[in-house]
Amino acid sequence: MSIRRLHTVQPDNFKFTPENLKWAKSQMIKYPSGRQASAVIPILWRAQEQEGWLSKPAIETVGELLDMPFMRVLEVASFYFMYQLAPVGTIAHIQVCGTLSCMICGAEDLISVCKEVIADQPHSLSSDGKFSWEEVECLGACTNAPMAQIGKDFYEDLTESSFRALLASFSRGEIPTPGPQNGRYASEPKSGLTSLAEYNSLKYNTNSSVTRAIEYGDTIKRIQGDEVPILVARKNSIISETT
Repeated sequence: MSIRRLHTVQPDNFKFTPENLKWAKSQMIKYPSGRQASAVIPILWRAQEQEGWLSKPAIETVGELLDMPFMRVLEVASFYFMYQLAPVGTIAHIQVCGTLSCMICGAEDLISVCKEVIADQPHSLSSDGKFSWEEVECLGACTNAPMAQIGKDFYEDLTESSFRALLASFSRGEIPTPGPQNGRYASEPKSGLTSLAEYNSLKYNTNSSVTRAIEYGDTIKRIQGDEVPILVARKNSIISETT
């Protein structure tokens, strides 16, 4: 495992939006008094969703909120690779799967595109600051290899040309439809269904994951906290937190 350190360039400060702060506090009350530190993982994640990455001021803000030593918060942030400790592109951070299935199906071509179009080294910004990239371990979409996670969603069955087209679309401010990019519905054989074919006519236009991604519309959105109502569990019931 490589050593993960804070980035050399840091912003002066970090502040949760009022809505994200309310959301963070709604996570803290899920735990008994004195155990608020148990909420560190989701609150760090919300800080990253707001800014795109975790800066030193963001980590310190979470520590102050949870009454945790800053070093303890940094230990969590540096241990889990889902947290980005370097600035990411203003439009999107590209995570290319480089594990076995994707590698033998063309992941190296996708990585070459990243090096050419974005930056020669991972965790570096493109010249216009719009994109960053990294190679990651298996993302669990092996049947649809090669694939990449862009923001929150999977783009699967990629080729060098389709991947270039995706990046160009994002650069123009468009949000390409996630999921398979070769016309495949989900993860069925490329030649077509070999079982349950009688149900083929009943399917929706897109598979359930893609349908949900389109519905949410937050593929590359920075989360401000006002997107959905805050739900808080109390005494085996779920209520909307409005105060």
